[in-house]
Amino acid sequence: MVEELEAHVISRMQSGDHVAYRQVLDHHLAQLMAYATRLTGSVPDAEDIVQETFVRLWTNRQRYDPSKARLSTWLHRIAHNQFVDSYRRTRDRKADGDEDSSVVHGPDAFLESATQGQAVSQALMQLDERQRSALVLVHYQGMPHKDVADILDVSVDALESMLRRSRKKLKDILVKP
Repeated sequence: MVEELEAHVISRMQSGDHVAYRQVLDHHLAQLMAYATRLTGSVPDAEDIVQETFVRLWTNRQRYDPSKARLSTWLHRIAHNQFVDSYRRTRDRKADGDEDSSVVHGPDAFLESATQGQAVSQALMQLDERQRSALVLVHYQGMPHKDVADILDVSVDALESMLRRSRKKLKDILVKP
């Protein structure tokens, strides 16, 4: 019944129904915001990514095909791509000598233990964007490997290999004196 209702809402949204679009936005906003905040470590940057994700959802709503992926998977993929683009722009600015902005942690960062939570967050920020995204999607968002592989455009085997490398690198960063 819930899937039928969601399919109906998605269909209405694809037809240009603003109320249905708002229902989709309300349903997915918190999860995408948590994902983007974990990726960026910055609430303002996460808000920019999520806002652009929903703008792209509206402007490209006709391109979404429910037979190929769940809407949440499609939205996470858009958000991931926005993060990668943002990450590359930031990296390029740093290479050009621009000043780095300070990181603002979201409210969920305060819920983690002060020492371990900050250490893990900082270590996570040292991973490349694909490894970070894979870990966040699997461990923090709780998404199935198949969906994460679709978002990152890799096979499930490649994702599992990426996760192993990511965990090892994260462990090395955290254990490093």
